[in-house]
Amino acid sequence: MIVAAGRGTRLRPLTQLRPKPALPVAGLPLLAYPLALLAAAGVREVVINLHHLPEELAAAARACCPSGLELHFSEEPELLHTGGAIRRVADFLRQSDPCLVLGGDMIVDLDIDDLLARHRASGRAATLVLRDDPRIAHFGSIGVDSAGRVRRVGSRMDLGEEQARGLYTWVNVFSARLLDTFPQRDAFNHLDDWLSPLARERPGEVGAEVLSADACLWEPVGTPLEYLEANFARPALSYLDPEAAARKAGARFGSDWVAGAGAHIGADVRLQRVVIWEGERVAAGTRAREGVFAGGSFHPCSPAAALGRPL
Repeated sequence: MIVAAGRGTRLRPLTQLRPKPALPVAGLPLLAYPLALLAAAGVREVVINLHHLPEELAAAARACCPSGLELHFSEEPELLHTGGAIRRVADFLRQSDPCLVLGGDMIVDLDIDDLLARHRASGRAATLVLRDDPRIAHFGSIGVDSAGRVRRVGSRMDLGEEQARGLYTWVNVFSARLLDTFPQRDAFNHLDDWLSPLARERPGEVGAEVLSADACLWEPVGTPLEYLEANFARPALSYLDPEAAARKAGARFGSDWVAGAGAHIGADVRLQRVVIWEGERVAAGTRAREGVFAGGSFHPCSPAAALGRPL
């Protein structure tokens, strides 16, 4: 499952134009990255939950879906939050034991086969993937004991005995029996209302892997600055060559800009760390930095962002 139904409020106004997992990152919808990761790992069926701009998200998923991967959708008229979204598709997830559940608003790269093997060997019901990452101070962390059992979740649950900690990547492996332990309500958070209480009641069932930065790439796309960074950092991925795939779809790459298919860039334009969505027009003589041309307007992505035109 790819959990993708959030409203993306921190990325407004871009997410008023498109759902966050459909935003173009280096010329591809953000959703293309987890789909390619799963396909490369041998996954053959994926369910994606929908709520905000559901038709646009489903269309983006179909457009970037790798061959051989079958898509299913779970539309939520009322947002069910992360736990309720998983509970709603539990029958689908039970068909694979274990199953994978990923977030839809980040780029990750790790060895899925090794992760599944370690999960099976552990005997746990759940394995969460954590990253040894200096950004813990910004994003929060999950703590584990010497046996890899989850003992702390942020500042909201702390059972003591913590020996290691890591940034939560939103990559999870769930055994089928875990899907029999949901709270009996429709909408809830998967960490606070489901996995944390289970870790307290059955300590051996909920564990985590703390991976090194070399073993797990993780880049979030939750804020305008993160969105800009994702477009220009473009780390090498084991499962996808994003630039080659984007060029095939009609995207273009300048020294300091990315333009989607059909975008028009006028003469004498100077752009610095600028993303141009498909079909947008950048007028001749435009000077712009650190922002996005989308929906017929320029949207700054940092306090220093600027847009100017010659007199």
